[in-house]
Amino acid sequence: MVLVETSHPGNLGAVARAMKVMGLRDLVLVNPKCAIDPEARARASGAVDVLDAARHCASLDEAIADTVLSAACTSRRRDLPHPAFTPRQAAPDLLATAGHGPVALVFGSVTFGLSNEHLMKCRWLLNIPTNPEYASLNLGAAVQVLAYELRCVVEDRTLALPDFEPAETMAVERLFEDMERTLADIGFLDPAHPKRLMPRLRRFFAKAGLEKEELAIWRGIFAAARRPRS
Repeated sequence: MVLVETSHPGNLGAVARAMKVMGLRDLVLVNPKCAIDPEARARASGAVDVLDAARHCASLDEAIADTVLSAACTSRRRDLPHPAFTPRQAAPDLLATAGHGPVALVFGSVTFGLSNEHLMKCRWLLNIPTNPEYASLNLGAAVQVLAYELRCVVEDRTLALPDFEPAETMAVERLFEDMERTLADIGFLDPAHPKRLMPRLRRFFAKAGLEKEELAIWRGIFAAARRPRS
């Protein structure tokens, strides 16, 4: 579980408790706006060990660099190009993919949520079904919902691992950098007026799910496209 810029210590404790009761322990704090103080420890109850073991990162890029899949929990649905799922829909694939490498579930602060920049770093969106007239969820509650759905999958059946090795998030980001530079070089992308080309390409590759070998092929294609012709 990755928490971005959490502003209230009580939420840190609530998240730790929600995680531990469902068997999750890997907590990452990105640029937190509060400390793990006595209130956080009190709210954690018997899950203080999860707080004490939490990793601190300066940016979301750092937090998800080694992941093979990152999914952002958000109430936004229609104005973003990412594949979007409910926690129940996503849980089986999240756990199966975790057999090949770290999977990150990313949460923003209660006040501001996740920025567009943060959301674009993630491959999937997770939308918790709520009352459309009042969709505000406490951070601890949102984490509890995700953790519960993951636990249900573990209890219900044995997972089959995907028969491919997913590419790591940071390697995919480097691919997008190559892609954008190459498309600009060949005149397909106008850097001054990019419109929504790159977000749409991100969506395409997010839906496909890149394997390591596929990523290497695409980087080779873009390198060849930039190579001077004799």
